[in-house]
Amino acid sequence: KCVCLFFSPENPMFVCLCLSGMNAAVRATVRVGLYTGAKVYFVHEGYQGLVDGGDNIKLATWESVSMMLQLGGTVIGSARCMDFRAREGRMKAALNLVKLGITNLCVIGGDGSLTGANQFRTEWSTLLVDLVKAGKISNDEAKTSSHLNIVGMVGSIDNDFCGTDMTIGTDSALHRIIEVVDAITTTAQSHQRTFILEVMGRHCGYLALVTALACGADWVFIPEMPPDEGWEGHLCRRLADQRARGCRLNVIIVAEGAMGRDGKPIGSEDIKKLVEKNLGFDTRTTVLGHVQRGGTPSAFDRILGSRMGVEAVMALLEATPETPACVVSLSGNQAVRLPLMECVQVTKDVTTAMAENRWEDAIKLRGKSFENNWNTYKMLAHINPPDTKSNINVAIVNVGAPCAGMNAAVRSAVRIGIIQGHNMLAVHDGFEGLAHGNIEPITWTGVSGWTGKGGSELGTKRVLPSKFIEEISLTIAKFNIHSLVIIGGFEAFMGGLELVTAREKYEELCIPMVVIPATVSNNVPGSDFSIGADTALNTITSTCDRIKQSAAGTKRRVFIIETMGGYCGYLATMAGLAAGADAAYIYEDKFGIRDLEMNVEHLVQKMKTDVKRGLILRNEKCNANYTTDFIFALYSEEGKGVFDCRKNILGHMQQGGTPTPFDRNFGTKMGSKAVLWLTEKLKEVYRHGRIFANTPDSACVLGMRKRALTFQPLAELNEQTDFEHRIPKTSWWLKLRPIMKILAKYNISLDTSEHAHMEHVIKKRVSMPAPLMKKHKEEVEEEEE
Repeated sequence: KCVCLFFSPENPMFVCLCLSGMNAAVRATVRVGLYTGAKVYFVHEGYQGLVDGGDNIKLATWESVSMMLQLGGTVIGSARCMDFRAREGRMKAALNLVKLGITNLCVIGGDGSLTGANQFRTEWSTLLVDLVKAGKISNDEAKTSSHLNIVGMVGSIDNDFCGTDMTIGTDSALHRIIEVVDAITTTAQSHQRTFILEVMGRHCGYLALVTALACGADWVFIPEMPPDEGWEGHLCRRLADQRARGCRLNVIIVAEGAMGRDGKPIGSEDIKKLVEKNLGFDTRTTVLGHVQRGGTPSAFDRILGSRMGVEAVMALLEATPETPACVVSLSGNQAVRLPLMECVQVTKDVTTAMAENRWEDAIKLRGKSFENNWNTYKMLAHINPPDTKSNINVAIVNVGAPCAGMNAAVRSAVRIGIIQGHNMLAVHDGFEGLAHGNIEPITWTGVSGWTGKGGSELGTKRVLPSKFIEEISLTIAKFNIHSLVIIGGFEAFMGGLELVTAREKYEELCIPMVVIPATVSNNVPGSDFSIGADTALNTITSTCDRIKQSAAGTKRRVFIIETMGGYCGYLATMAGLAAGADAAYIYEDKFGIRDLEMNVEHLVQKMKTDVKRGLILRNEKCNANYTTDFIFALYSEEGKGVFDCRKNILGHMQQGGTPTPFDRNFGTKMGSKAVLWLTEKLKEVYRHGRIFANTPDSACVLGMRKRALTFQPLAELNEQTDFEHRIPKTSWWLKLRPIMKILAKYNISLDTSEHAHMEHVIKKRVSMPAPLMKKHKEEVEEEEE
C-alpha cells in the first residue's frame, strides 16, 4: 500500500505552497501504483491530514486523477501543520498509517518537508513501540508495519534543492516570469526605460539567473554571489554603456533574497533610487510575487512530474529496510536516485557557505547546471570586448526550417565571439547565401533583443551545400572565413557532412566547424535535445489542453491530432505524455491494423467510465498508409454509436511563437560553448601562419548527451544515422513510451531493467576540503566493497 502525500515544499511549520507540475507527479504515482497492484491513498491537506486521519486519507482511483495534468497547484490540498513537528503529532500520523496498513510514503516537497519525512521514518520503530504500549495497536499490527519506506520528489519553484538539475515547478515559474518580461520589454523599448524586476528566491538565485540569461538582462542580483564592493558605480557604467551603444532599454533582475557583501539586503527600490540619482534614467520596478507559483504547468514540468512519479513507485517497490530514504532527481535527461539526507545536507552546506562568505563554494554546491549558467551570464554581461582583435573571422549560418531559440544561439555566439576578439560575420539565407556571398559583419548591438525572438533573423533555407561547393569555397576565401557555426536541423547536420567530405578537393573548407542542433523535430544525431523542440512541445501541449477541454464538455468525443517531426516521433511521444494522450503513433514504434483495433476498443471501454473523451496523436510521417485521414475514418466508423471523432492538423504553428525559457537558455549556452570550442580549436590548427583543419575532430556536432554537452565528430555519427528517414538510429525518449501507455491504462509490461540506481550526491556535486574528501573516498570504497 502506498500513500501519496502533498505538503509544503518549504517547511512543515509554514503555510503550504502549491506548485505547477505537482498534479502530474500525483497522477503518475497513483496510476503506476495501481498498475503494479498496490492500493494507493491520497493524504488531503498535507501533514495535517496525515495527523488528523479520517476522511483526509482516501483511497485513490484511476478516474480520480483524470484531467489533472493541465491544472496548477494541487488537487489534494495542502495546509499549515504545527502538530507534525511534535512527537505526539507524528505518533497520531503513525497510528493512522498502521490502521490502514500503509508502509510506503511518496512525499512531494522541499528540503524541510523531506527532512520531516525522513525523521518520521527514522523514529518509526520507536513510534510503533509507544503505540503498542499505549494499547492503540496490537503486536501483530506493529509486526506487519515494522518498516516504513520513503521516497521523495522535489517540488520547489526556487530550484534550491541540491542533487537535481530541476525541481518540479521551476520551469512553469520561468514561463510566468518570461511572459511578464516580454510584455515589459516592449513598453520599455518604446519609452527608453530601465526596468527592475524582482523575482522569487529568498535563498536561491536560480530563477533570477536563468531569467537574466533568457532575456539578456544587463545585471542580475542573486544571494549566492553578492556584487563586488563598488558595484553601484559598475552598474551605472554598464547601463550607460549599453545606452551609448544604441540600446533603448535596460533590464535588471533581482532575486528577493539578494544582498550585498556586507549582508544588507539589496531591494528593487534601492536599485531604482540609485539609477535615477546617478543616471537620471526613467526607471520602473515590478515585483512579480505569487504570480510565479500559479498558472498552467509547462510541458517540461508535466513530463518531469510524470517521470519522477513512475521512478518513485519503482524505488518504493525495490526498497528494503536497509535502503536509505531516497529522492528522485533529474541529471541531464536521466532520472537518478540519491540518498535524501545527502541532498538535504548539501543544500544546507550552500546556506553555510553563504553565511561564511564563501561565494564561489556556494555557486559550486548548487551544482554544475547552476555553475554553467552563472559562468555564461558573467561572460555575456560582465566582460567587455578586448581592445586588440584576434584577426579571426567566424561566420554564423542558419540552415533548414526556422525554430524558436535559433536567435538566442546566434546572439550568444556573436557576443562571445566579440569578447574573444573575433570578427563575427552573419550569413543570410543558409548555404545558398553562403555560396552567393550574402554575408555582412554583425556587431554587439546588432543582436540586441534577439533572445526572445522566434524564427530566424538571419534567414534560413533547406538547400544543402553540395550543389554550391565550389561557390562556397570561393566565398570562404573571399571573406577570409576561419571557422563556421552552423545552426539548424538535419539539413545542418547533412550540410556539415558534405562540407567535411569536400575538404579533400577544396582546401578552403579545411576550417573548424561546429553544428548546433536547432529543429522542432529533435532529430539531429549526436544530441538528445535540439533548440526549438521545447517551444514546439509547449505549443502542441497547450493546443491539446484546449481540445481536451472541448471534448470533456461535449462528452464521448475523440480527437485525432497530427504533429510535425518528419519521421521522428519525439514531439508526438512527449506531447502524449504531457497532454495525457490515449495513444501516439510514430514511425520508430511500428504499428499495424491490430494495434489500431486495440486502440479503438480501448476507447470504447473508456467511454463506459466517467472519463468520456479521447486524445490520439499521430506523427506526420509515422506510416505512409495509415494516414491521419485513414485513422480518422477508422475511428469514426468503429466508434459509431459510442463516440464521434474530430481531427486537427497543427501544421506550422509548431515552428512559430516566442521561445520558451528552456530554449532561450539552451540556445544561449550552446552558442557560447560552440564559439569557445572553436576558439581553442583554431589555436590547435594554426600552423605555419595559416589555419588548416582536416582531422575528423575539427568538425563536430555540439549536443546534449545524457548529463553533459559534448562535441562529437560529424564523421563518427555516420554509423548512428538513418539517412533515409533523417533520424538517429537510437533515441533515449523511446524508453518513455511504455510510461505513456501505462498512464493511459493499457495492460502492457514495463521494462525496469534500466531504472535508476542509488547514487551519491556528494561524490557528484561537492568539492570538499582534502581531509573530508579523503574520509568520503574511504567510505565510498568501503561501501563498494
